Amino acid sequence: MNWSRKSLDELESFYWDTIAPAMDRDGMDPTRDVPTYEWLTDHGWSGIAYALREKHDLTPRQFFVDVVGLGHDTADEGYDWNLDDDTTIEAFESYLDVLESRRGLADSTIPTRRTHLARFARVYRDLHGDADLLTSLDDRDTEPDEITRCLEVLDEFDDELATDGTKLKYLQTVRAFYDYLVDFRRARYNPVENAAKQFRWEQGQPDNRTMTAVQVRAVYTAATDLEDRLLVLGLAGWGLRPNELASLDASQLTLTGDDPHISFEERKNGPGTVALLYGVDAVAERIESLSNDEWNGALFPSSRSSTGHIARETVNRRFKRLARDASVTVDGETPTAKLCRRFWYTAYQEAVEEMLSQLEGVAADQGSKSADVVMSNYLSEERRRSFRRRAMREKLAAVFDADGTAASEQAMVN
Repeated sequence: MNWSRKSLDELESFYWDTIAPAMDRDGMDPTRDVPTYEWLTDHGWSGIAYALREKHDLTPRQFFVDVVGLGHDTADEGYDWNLDDDTTIEAFESYLDVLESRRGLADSTIPTRRTHLARFARVYRDLHGDADLLTSLDDRDTEPDEITRCLEVLDEFDDELATDGTKLKYLQTVRAFYDYLVDFRRARYNPVENAAKQFRWEQGQPDNRTMTAVQVRAVYTAATDLEDRLLVLGLAGWGLRPNELASLDASQLTLTGDDPHISFEERKNGPGTVALLYGVDAVAERIESLSNDEWNGALFPSSRSSTGHIARETVNRRFKRLARDASVTVDGETPTAKLCRRFWYTAYQEAVEEMLSQLEGVAADQGSKSADVVMSNYLSEERRRSFRRRAMREKLAAVFDADGTAASEQAMVN
């Protein structure tokens, strides 16, 4: 099975169609228990861990808990919503009780919808300071502002979730919850009622649009100053989200030694680092150009913003300007910063696949079924990381080197 080619939706379907029945046969609860790596390996499914880590930036537990919806506590102990707003939690639990008692949904539906609602509320809290989803729903005068706040949460989902199908599932759960509040007179309006019109999400049509190496190189070449070049580097060369790039601070950067990287105290999957495989000299030059007594440390400072740095919207606006200057389009439209960031994932996946193809001979010599087995069982994590980074560095150099030649020169820019 070629795990690395499966989307997050396909992996979730594989869980319910194949893994869950096997768990049930082994006396486990497939709607609650998180399968261990050892159990998955015993059943021949260890490759899912590699695919989740390398393609979707998730650990197996994060996938089973946050995507599939497993791992919630027993009914007696209660589900840990990880929220500090009791009114919102009570509304969630009341809604789920209605689904469970009156609509006869499948056992897997409730934990999945619980996961969707919890994630929506947590992102809402992270963006707006609290997880109170109900107070503003009593006043029609607050409706425009609340719609905007909810759309900003969906913007985060648009950036973070892998496919249109997954995004629509989250939106459908949240919209149904707000419909429930309106039906039971606990809200005057549904703030996400028409949210689908704001996004190009299509059921069954994974949003695989991304920029090619030729297109990224064209946009990078259109950047006339170091700040704009770093903006393209941060998206396509480091794989940063637009909000992470906008708020990037010199204190997060380690530019010396054998492992230059960016450190994050808070990220989607918790604290972590991002390797700087390309562009260290450019970052150092940017810091040197900004260094003075008044500089606040932001790589993209802004004197007009209370945060001291530019906003995510500014990153997107500047990137689209560069794309227009370079006459680059994707499906006939000016690409966004998100599509530029997707290039990093595409390039990384290609680098991993090229690396695996080089190990096929080793797999044959070892009598292994696939190069994935050699990668997992015969190479240390340090060695695997070294292989991946070398392959990725070569791909980035082909795009960003002044004298490099981007891959697939026959690809059209438009």
